[in-house]
Amino acid sequence: MPIKIFAAIVAIALLLAFTIPVVVKLKGIALGAVILIGIAMMLVDLWQSLQSKDD
Repeated sequence: MPIKIFAAIVAIALLLAFTIPVVVKLKGIALGAVILIGIAMMLVDLWQSLQSKDD
């Protein structure tokens, strides 16, 4: 379980590091909304995978 949590933190950090500079530079509201939806979907998937007992 600690490895899954560490991987989740790394995945979140990498996604944010990749997408935030694009949104800040382009200042697109629609682009920001799409990226926020993507981040929300990632967090839901991450939560579900951490709750599963497949280990």
